[in-house]
Amino acid sequence: MTSAYAEVIGDPVEHSKSPVIHGYWLEKLGIDAEYRRTRIGPDELSAYIQAQRHNPQWLGCNVTMPLKLDALLLADAKSDASVQAGACNLLIQQAGKLFAANTDVGAIGMVVGQLAAGRTPESVTLLGTGGAARAVLAALTAMGVRQINVQGRNRAEAASLAKLFDLILPPQPFGSPVETDGLINATPLGMSGAAPLDVDLSSMPDHGWVFDLVSSPPQTALVREAERRGIRASGGLPMLIEQAAASFPALFGADPPRGTESDAELRRRLAE
Repeated sequence: MTSAYAEVIGDPVEHSKSPVIHGYWLEKLGIDAEYRRTRIGPDELSAYIQAQRHNPQWLGCNVTMPLKLDALLLADAKSDASVQAGACNLLIQQAGKLFAANTDVGAIGMVVGQLAAGRTPESVTLLGTGGAARAVLAALTAMGVRQINVQGRNRAEAASLAKLFDLILPPQPFGSPVETDGLINATPLGMSGAAPLDVDLSSMPDHGWVFDLVSSPPQTALVREAERRGIRASGGLPMLIEQAAASFPALFGADPPRGTESDAELRRRLAE
């Protein structure tokens, strides 16, 4: 019987590929632990986390939508990245205390850096206002991106984020044509089972790029449309793997097995 486990919590959570990633690394390292999915809604979060604090088998959890903001408030201590983002995607139990971290921020910065060919983007349009969007804003501001245009379905929340992160560009209505160097989708639109995302890419420059944080399906309609137009694009799997790689040592006390062959096998499993 497994004596220890970690998990990913959220609602919905059935689509999450985190158990595949962590499960593969646990198998490769021979660690006797599990990584699970647990569907937890916003109204259930506080009671669930309080109960888990004193569960000796529970190592912690990754946090996905729509819990990233509320989960931060339940923590006893917080990493700088989670405070900067105002959201966490990782809760770690330490002797009954909860430590909040945000491994999304570093993973987002890594993918953006690759898409932008190592250069600091001059301008980026961000779709979304939730916990993932906050991690994007934290990553972009850390990279020195000056012009960030937030498009949110809730205009008040978009304006609040623009003020919180001291953005120089005012928010635009959701669905406005994208004219910036980069576009990042931090909404669930386009996810398997969710409503489609309709974005006008016709005004993006030739050197532009698109980053869709959605990882299921691996290639979203947004990524396909960007590639059709000759725009560099990435889905959410690279970010998901990198944030998991940063979460794994905190949860299981070991570095994940990375390398060309290991990463290739992981991607094959994720494609199944």
